[in-house]
Amino acid sequence: MNIVVLDAATLAGVSLDPLRKHGAVTEYQTTSPDQLLSRLHGADVVVTNKVVLNADTLSQLSDLKLICVAATGTNNIDLEAARSHNIAVTNVAGYSTPSVVLHTFTLLGNLMSNIHRYAQDCANDAWQQSNIFCRLDYPIHDLSGKRFVIVGYGNLGQAVAKVAAAFGAEVIIAERPGQEVIRESRVAFKEALRDADIVSVHCPLTDTTRDLFDASTLALLPTHAILLNTARGGIVNEQALADALAQRQLGGAGVDVLSVEPATATNPLVQYKGDNLLLTPHNAWASQESITRLIDGIAENITSFLQGSERNRLV
Repeated sequence: MNIVVLDAATLAGVSLDPLRKHGAVTEYQTTSPDQLLSRLHGADVVVTNKVVLNADTLSQLSDLKLICVAATGTNNIDLEAARSHNIAVTNVAGYSTPSVVLHTFTLLGNLMSNIHRYAQDCANDAWQQSNIFCRLDYPIHDLSGKRFVIVGYGNLGQAVAKVAAAFGAEVIIAERPGQEVIRESRVAFKEALRDADIVSVHCPLTDTTRDLFDASTLALLPTHAILLNTARGGIVNEQALADALAQRQLGGAGVDVLSVEPATATNPLVQYKGDNLLLTPHNAWASQESITRLIDGIAENITSFLQGSERNRLV
């Protein structure tokens, strides 16, 4: 098999050896649209995380048999075009859950304990200038006893809920917005927000959830509340969040995803410099262990394909 990896830079240097048992692997760190056809000429299998494979491109790849998406989401692949050209498509799900959970609570822990500010003070020699044994310049809060609202109760939301409960938080599962019937063990969306100390977002980006957290939604939250988004950019309106943080309508926010990535210099959250925002570059998913599980999953998908099985098949 001739296997081509189009954006190996997204795999952080983790070994691709599990793929090599199936044939020769050619890896490119990044690939631009004008490089696609030449790089995929003669390829049997393509591995892509975010490089787009559209109908026009797929129509010109007569040797291609399998597309392995190095992610869960497949919005960068024209699935109907792949089906029409008899090209199989697979993804990998669940590999990043431990990494995203850790990142979620890393953001939260920093915001609740102001660790990022204390660490910077230590780097600036502030501790040495203290007239007591410690420094207490910024408030520190416990997670125990706080009302922890989960928006999106799939695998990730459930995993985050378990950790929040282990810290002693009261976990509240928000019902989908606009639902008249509230399922057992869930709380109406707006009611959940009004009672929240922390809100952690784990729902997909859809037409329904785009700008789910806009100015009016954010206004429902208590002024001390912390909002965490490790799901998808676009679920939270970035200008509305920057305004709420600047006006201290929120206690803080931890954000790992933006509506346009990589980030642009004009993004309101990039421009915002307040200490109540922690912004990370869409790397909540990317522990070394997570990427290892991802590559192993891709290798298993190729094995399954060659055996005539349909593990993680989308097309």
